[in-house]
Amino acid sequence: MDSEKLKQFIIPIALIVLVIAGIVYVCPKISTNYQGYQAAVQSIATKNATIQEKQTKLNNYRKKEEELKAKEQESKKSGKPFYKPILSGMDTEAVIAGEFAEILQLIRANKIKVRAIKYDYDPSDDNFVKGAGDKYNVARLNMEMIANYSNYDNFLKELYKHEHFLDIQSAEIVPYKKNKRILLINFKVKLYAQK
Repeated sequence: MDSEKLKQFIIPIALIVLVIAGIVYVCPKISTNYQGYQAAVQSIATKNATIQEKQTKLNNYRKKEEELKAKEQESKKSGKPFYKPILSGMDTEAVIAGEFAEILQLIRANKIKVRAIKYDYDPSDDNFVKGAGDKYNVARLNMEMIANYSNYDNFLKELYKHEHFLDIQSAEIVPYKKNKRILLINFKVKLYAQK
């Protein structure tokens, strides 16, 4: 009778043993998979943080680029245009020559005598050369001139009205000792041209 009673419990006992064996077999696999899942979640979180950081940097760069473009557009609208030569691909000296010819024409028209001119092409201390040297050519001219007051005054007025952007750096004016109506002038100007 004992064996009869045992036969009734064999199936439940076998099921319990199978369940326990299945749990023992499956638990390490579940643990391994769970650890892999946690590592994947951690990796995804790290990558999302990196992506977010890179996206923030990209947005900052885009914002700066838009600000620079806006400033450039504003300066184009509000200021004088840069001198643009007819031909492209020339060196600085050739590009600036056209604008320099315009300045010389103003000097001649106002009967100013030039004693000496020193050129400095693309000076390293200029902000345009530092920031946009691939877009602009720059020439710094140091001129020693002789003129009377009215001619020099007319020259400065016409230079101020000049159609292209230029930067008057300094003007040192000293009257000539023998004739106070004649001026000795050290004049520095920067000429800018687009490449």
